[in-house]
Amino acid sequence: MPFDETGGEPNGEPGRKPSRSVLGGALETCSIRPMTGFFRSGCCETGRDDVGSHTVCAVMDAAFLAFSKAAGNDLSTPRPEFGFAGLRPGDRWCLCAPRWQEALDAGAAPRVVLRATEEAALHHCRLADLKRHAIDLA
Repeated sequence: MPFDETGGEPNGEPGRKPSRSVLGGALETCSIRPMTGFFRSGCCETGRDDVGSHTVCAVMDAAFLAFSKAAGNDLSTPRPEFGFAGLRPGDRWCLCAPRWQEALDAGAAPRVVLRATEEAALHHCRLADLKRHAIDLA
């Protein structure tokens, strides 16, 4: 069961059930290097304070990083004051589901890891679209 860096409750909220993936199974870790997730647990879990819905585990590529920077969210530039080294192609990162959908609509959606994408992403994205961009389907 995923826990936050402080050893707190799963999903960062006491009494909450463990997160499920869009495929219905237990949510898998997206990345610990770099550490990702709204709760910085390595998982794309969400909770009531996550207004951006950081639920899509995406594999960064140059096209998406350029799209995100142009849209006002520069994920590639290091920000040492926040302990953020910047993302590079190949890094996995928990994206806001609405931003992934926006990138899809613009033809710049990155690949996704379905087993590490939280089911709440389906409030913003269609499963069929996520599956078309999946790296973990046989």
